[in-house]
Amino acid sequence: MKLILNYFDTIKLDKIILWCYLIWYVVIVIFYFDPASKIWINSLGISAVIGTGLILSVSSNKSNQQQDKPDYWQIFRLYFMPFCVSSFSTLIKDKGFIIFISPNLLENMLAIFICVLFLVTIALIKLFSK
Repeated sequence: MKLILNYFDTIKLDKIILWCYLIWYVVIVIFYFDPASKIWINSLGISAVIGTGLILSVSSNKSNQQQDKPDYWQIFRLYFMPFCVSSFSTLIKDKGFIIFISPNLLENMLAIFICVLFLVTIALIKLFSK
């Protein structure tokens, strides 16, 4: 538990935004989930291709020098984000979304509420850790 609290105490804005992206994704997937294996297999395939491309694009050009220890969370994110984008776009296709905003106000409000709750939790952790 202390490790989690320390992570959220030291979390930076860029990671907070990524967590809110994940919250939004999960809320929409809950409302629009489709068990069709084609969606998830295609998303995994796209994740493998794009994730590998992203890994190659951020890899170091150090040739004979010892490379830094790999950041496994970054590697996970570089594969997971294309998976999320692909599955999200498939799930919302022809559902009336405007970019990523649901046509259903309740769904948007729930996602926003959970993000705000997350932000408040982070603020409280940072406040009480001092």
